[in-house]
Amino acid sequence: MTNARGENGRVLEEKKVFRRQKLGTLLYSDETILSDKDKQKTDTYRGIQSRRRQDKSQPNSGNASPYFLSPWNRPSPYVKSPWTTRASSMEVYPYDYDDNFGKHGLIGSLVRKEGHIYSLAASGDLLYTGSESKNIRVWKNLKEFSGFKSGSGLVKAIVISGDKIFTGHQDGKIRVWKLSAKNNRKAYKRVGNLPTTRDYLKSSMHPKNYVEVRRRRNVPWIKHFDAVSCMSLDEDQGFLYSGSWDRTLKVWRLSDSKCLESINVHDDAVNSVVVGFDGLIFTGSADGTVKVWRRELVRKATRHVLVQTLMEQKNAVTAVAVSAAAGVVYAGSSAGLVNFWERKKHFLSHGGVIRGHKLAVLCLAVGGNLVVSGSTDKSICVWRREEGGVHMCVSVLTGHGGPVKCLAIQEDHHDQRWIVYSGSLDKSVKVWRVSEHAPDFKLLEGIGGE
Repeated sequence: MTNARGENGRVLEEKKVFRRQKLGTLLYSDETILSDKDKQKTDTYRGIQSRRRQDKSQPNSGNASPYFLSPWNRPSPYVKSPWTTRASSMEVYPYDYDDNFGKHGLIGSLVRKEGHIYSLAASGDLLYTGSESKNIRVWKNLKEFSGFKSGSGLVKAIVISGDKIFTGHQDGKIRVWKLSAKNNRKAYKRVGNLPTTRDYLKSSMHPKNYVEVRRRRNVPWIKHFDAVSCMSLDEDQGFLYSGSWDRTLKVWRLSDSKCLESINVHDDAVNSVVVGFDGLIFTGSADGTVKVWRRELVRKATRHVLVQTLMEQKNAVTAVAVSAAAGVVYAGSSAGLVNFWERKKHFLSHGGVIRGHKLAVLCLAVGGNLVVSGSTDKSICVWRREEGGVHMCVSVLTGHGGPVKCLAIQEDHHDQRWIVYSGSLDKSVKVWRVSEHAPDFKLLEGIGGE
């Protein structure tokens, strides 16, 4: 497959700094060490907060990590983050709340010690969480509402379509669940797999349906043979896209659960797939590339073709997110950076780099004008997209005791306010409220400054 370079000269210039690390099982990272100057600012800032809030205590769940040998637990070679102050979660803003801004920060924590949290999905007033325990928990109003369990394979991805829940697993399977009665706490039942058992058996009977995946190993092309790491829905077209560590992207038709296409999209594990705008699909991989695919109709069949490669670097691409309304694509990497591209007339142009994390960016979410990034450094940065492609950091949410592995964002009942859900390798899920009206986070420097 031929790779076409995008307009990302700045990124390509930086990629020579160090070799890409292989994407493996993520371990916890050490606590960030502050400089004397940062400690002085933090102490000054916390003193002001203490006087204003009359010493109200702030819960900070998540035990200290026992893991300290993470291969990504190294500072980014590109930049020293200007947002290293480790303020507590509810102390993000050093001034009184007002009607335009509203309460901003931690709402609550969901803790059930079942293992690392790998996936999240929000639908209405329900939150679905997947962990290494093979359980999918359902939460409502910060309380456990229901749940269901798969036979094998930790839960790496969750997507929801109507009354169906699709879960992607470490064992390479996509399981389908159905909500039969909303008022019944035991309403979830498994209704099938992707591919269906019938389609898989039918495909295995014909030698032409087998593809070589490893030396002397052939498997039917319609099934992932390695972990299903990501999924994305195109509800308008009725398609489900699944990406896997087997380096393929598969296209499923929701109406009959048929696998329409399997594409060898990358040279390493596929870490993220997102349905975008203008019929485009975006994939990010451990091979350091972000690719753009266009869906085309050929003789009543769906076919996806590569139209652009946005980035080629040695650092793994760990997450991709899209703002369809603005026509912007974001990609997080193991270098701790978030690159973004903007829609032009016939192509996507590199818009810049967002720097805020000291360690690898593991997940991204977009809501309105906000971009949320979670990192191995245990923090969550909230950015506001403004005119001219400028992104301002409006909040740094801290409180997790381990790397932030997954994010979900949902519109709040108030205008331009959002609920953010964060899942961590500290085995907890935290719920936050953020606002597009928030001021620039750099105001903290003026309060704790010299």
